Amino acid sequence: MASLAFEPFFKAIRKGEIPNAVYFVGAEDVLKNEAIDEIVTRVLDPALKDFNFDQRSAVDLDPETAETLCNTLPMMADRRIVVIRDVESWNKRAKAKAAVLRYLERPAAETILLLVQGGTDLEVDGELAGRTTVVEADPLPPERARKWLLLQAERRGIMLEEDAALHMVLVTDARLGELRSELDKLAGLGGGAALTMDRVADFLGVRHGETQFDWRDTLLRGEAGRAAAMLPHLLAQSGISGVSLVALLGTSVAGIGLARAHYDKGSRGPHLFQAIKASLFRARPFRLSYDAAAAEWSRLAPAWSRGRVERCLKTLRNTDARLKNTTVSDEQAILFDLAMELTVPWQAAA
Repeated sequence: MASLAFEPFFKAIRKGEIPNAVYFVGAEDVLKNEAIDEIVTRVLDPALKDFNFDQRSAVDLDPETAETLCNTLPMMADRRIVVIRDVESWNKRAKAKAAVLRYLERPAAETILLLVQGGTDLEVDGELAGRTTVVEADPLPPERARKWLLLQAERRGIMLEEDAALHMVLVTDARLGELRSELDKLAGLGGGAALTMDRVADFLGVRHGETQFDWRDTLLRGEAGRAAAMLPHLLAQSGISGVSLVALLGTSVAGIGLARAHYDKGSRGPHLFQAIKASLFRARPFRLSYDAAAAEWSRLAPAWSRGRVERCLKTLRNTDARLKNTTVSDEQAILFDLAMELTVPWQAAA
């Protein structure tokens, strides 16, 4: 069946266009839950929800129960909703999965079946995907995560200045669960004036200019000393590791390589920006602002030859291997070596 990104699917829900069988995949569980809540709100009468809403885990589901859940008729309503979570636990021989697949051959018009796959980096189940509408709840890029955060803050009676909201997004790497948790903590500060970036930075314990993205940008500018000085505080932050920092930097170096390839073909100025942006829309990398990335990579492309990009990517691969075969205590030293190796030769050449 069809495959949809989250945003167009959510817009379809609000228009009342809800498929009878949906398979949620992707890393952002908060978005999956928001979609389910929206479907429940639009389809079910609150007074009859207890009769027409069932939610189970695939781990505990036997085939008989699965068949009953899917085929039970709604009570005093046009439709009912069945949510089955943790479907990643089903292997090819799972009997409950077989029962659901049989049902999906001829799904009931009265039942909305929502299958939810949790976790990250999991393959889409081809058998389930072939019989459902697949909805990809992928991580949001920074600008959309900021809008989501501001909306959630407003609902909690919290006012955030724009740069404060962006700082929260950068510190949490746009992970919506963490953003929601931090908002709940901020709610305890009470109402009043909008929270400034300085106040939010103090609350989070991460000052402006000390995020993983600032570290990446510092290295790309060739400021090895400043990048090295940031490491102790950066590695102490929740969710940050040497491997994640190398992956973040690797994405940007590969992006600069893409920009350089377009540059070598003669693209300049707005044409270079649009060529990079078009490539990003085809590849659809996660947690990346396409406009910001295209602008930055366009600016850096003239100074990054193809040879420099290839050598940096090789260095990053070697660093990744070292990090995965060492203790956490050595991360800072390995990343210091990385900073020196990426920047010093080019500063000397200049």
